Amino acid sequence: MGDSVQSKTLKVAELFAGVGGFRLGLEGWKGKSSACKYQLDLRSFNEKRFEVVWSNQWEPSTKRQHANEVYHSRWPEANHSGSDISSVPTSEIPDHDVLVGGFPCQDYSVATTLKNSGGLYGKKGVLWWQIERIIREKGDAKPKYLMFENVDRLLKSPASQRGRDFAMILASLSDLGYAVEWRIINAADYGMPQKRRRIFIVGFHTSTPEYQAIKHSSSPSDVFEDGIFGRSFPVGPVSNQQISEGHLEGDLAELSQTFNHGARQNSLSPFANSGFMVNRTFWTAKSTPDFIGKAHTLGDVLEPLKMVPNEYIVDGSDLDKWKYLKGPKRIDKVNKTLGYTYVFSEGGMAFPDPTDGPSRTIITGEGGKSPSRTKHIILQDRKYRRLLPVELERLNMFPDNHTELAGIPDGKRAFFMGNALVVGVVEQLGNALLESIQSNETTTTELTESVSA
Repeated sequence: MGDSVQSKTLKVAELFAGVGGFRLGLEGWKGKSSACKYQLDLRSFNEKRFEVVWSNQWEPSTKRQHANEVYHSRWPEANHSGSDISSVPTSEIPDHDVLVGGFPCQDYSVATTLKNSGGLYGKKGVLWWQIERIIREKGDAKPKYLMFENVDRLLKSPASQRGRDFAMILASLSDLGYAVEWRIINAADYGMPQKRRRIFIVGFHTSTPEYQAIKHSSSPSDVFEDGIFGRSFPVGPVSNQQISEGHLEGDLAELSQTFNHGARQNSLSPFANSGFMVNRTFWTAKSTPDFIGKAHTLGDVLEPLKMVPNEYIVDGSDLDKWKYLKGPKRIDKVNKTLGYTYVFSEGGMAFPDPTDGPSRTIITGEGGKSPSRTKHIILQDRKYRRLLPVELERLNMFPDNHTELAGIPDGKRAFFMGNALVVGVVEQLGNALLESIQSNETTTTELTESVSA
């Protein structure tokens, strides 16, 4: 195993780094907590507790690597790789204590229907196996902790075998020597300014106290209350009667073929929004957020109208198009291949977007002037307008103008935020992990001193 995590600084490797959301959440910036604008219980970063020692970002679908350019501009001295991760030998990745990453989610994205999602076997989903490769090839220097993020659809894909892809991830991590906690977190449920639901996965190597605590917990409900997620994102009481138990059978190839095989197309995944796994046995339950604190809104992040460029003001001649796209519809359409007629319908969306609550989820198509059903549009001082890149950054709790760089258009900046995570979620998870480690170190020291006496 690599360097002891009992030192003050935990070494981090950041995969699929994008524009650095994990790094910001763990390291903070300018001596401040990443959530300093939105949290009442401010935490000061008087000492560096996480340090990213290596990072990687590569976008296979574009010739120009825009995200890499932003990452390099913000951390010019970083040990950062812009190569295809599948071409990077594990030996070139420094040993680290924590491996993090928002591994590619295009195959699970709500931008495509679930029945057409490729899951782990899709074009980009196979990159999960690069994570598995790196951990496996680290051998005795495996990271002690893992922290991953993905879209919540991961828990129920693919449609033909609900939950299979997540089962494969859990089983592969168990085989590598990790216990796992997971939770679907909607950032707005915990006072953050955007409704963004993502699954977060935290792993603990068998050598850690956290692994042993899960393995030897007296009751499954204890893990829901006292685990990393229970500490960082509290939920209402979860009784043992609410918790389902299951076991992942067979090697990975067998699991891929047999998990939830033969279930009806509309069957449920066995994985609820919260759970944990050790030695391939999992416990899972539906949990409900329990948050007391200040709830931040879309209005909190807005610039005054006088700071908004004219190109972001919606032309009056386009308003009818905006209203139509966001309104309810029932349209007769014809299938061009088979020739049958069907009714396409969709419900209405708020127009304009309300500013007295958290924003809707930012998606990658947020940029650009053209009217759209999914882009945000607000009414400010009797003017309809789109959101600025800096406002999108604030909704993800990034520093102001983090993605501003010569040659990077506003549409690309919006794309970055559509792909990004909410930095404050990572910060709170990181704080909970540090508190757990420090608590265990204190207990170990006290026991050692007691024995010595």
